[in-house]
Amino acid sequence: TKMDAMILNEEGYYGVLGKSGARMEMPGCSLCMGNQAQIRKGSTAMSTSTRNFPNRLGIDTRVYLGSAELAAVCALMGKIPTVAEYMAQVEVVNKKAADIYRYMNFDQIEEFRAVADTVTV
Repeated sequence: TKMDAMILNEEGYYGVLGKSGARMEMPGCSLCMGNQAQIRKGSTAMSTSTRNFPNRLGIDTRVYLGSAELAAVCALMGKIPTVAEYMAQVEVVNKKAADIYRYMNFDQIEEFRAVADTVTV
């Protein structure tokens, strides 16, 4: 969401991801959200998208759907990991779970509270 993006940008994560060559897309089911980006013909990709059918992300592509954690491990390794490889990599995430899987308290962000206060029922 825009709120997530704002927090991640403030915390510096978007900068780190951008410097690594990652590209952030609008959350949703890719092409139906107006995202026309496609991957190279005949390539393989891991996606966190909600849909997968032939040629959705490119001509003759093989697209596998998975969690954000699996997508991150794939990006780090440059391949789809074995179960053992995944479990070893995701252990780092598990150790930092309290910080990673936190609720973003948007009601405590003044910019969003100001807008919410203008809404009438």
